[in-house]
Amino acid sequence: MEKVNPVKFYSRILKFESDAWSYYLEIPNEIGHPFIVGNDRRIKCTIGDEPPIPGALMPKGEIYTIYIKKDFMRRNGLEEGDKVQILIEKESSKYGIPIPESFEVLLDQDVEGSRKFHKLTPGKQRSLIHIVSKVKNVDSQLPKGLAIMHHLKEADGTLDFKRLNQLIKEYNNRK
Repeated sequence: MEKVNPVKFYSRILKFESDAWSYYLEIPNEIGHPFIVGNDRRIKCTIGDEPPIPGALMPKGEIYTIYIKKDFMRRNGLEEGDKVQILIEKESSKYGIPIPESFEVLLDQDVEGSRKFHKLTPGKQRSLIHIVSKVKNVDSQLPKGLAIMHHLKEADGTLDFKRLNQLIKEYNNRK
């Protein structure tokens, strides 16, 4: 696979006319296309001086888009129409997003849970990793990771997010 160099440029923040996602950045085809390898659209996007945001280049007509969450906009005082400097680079991590060390250790230690986790689609794996990584404190990540492993084994690798959330609450209360 040919290495794609990171690209820095300016883009405007635009708003979707949909409720599913709120804001996005437009990425010209000539910039975005080299970052797509087969079905792999995963990238890291750095906006200004913020830490990189894991994401994917999504096709929208003749351009690509990168979705931006409302809370990121709010935290950084950004609004629709703002022009921002961005840096995009290929996401090369194993799962398409950084995995917390605490969850990686659980995957290494729990053979059955790891087997069930790795049978999931890459998108479902990223969803579970995100659940663990959205809290930065390792002491809070561990119960979430344990609850995920418990759920994967209990449900034979089938995700039921309602049940998973219930287990996470139970594991958080075991302190």
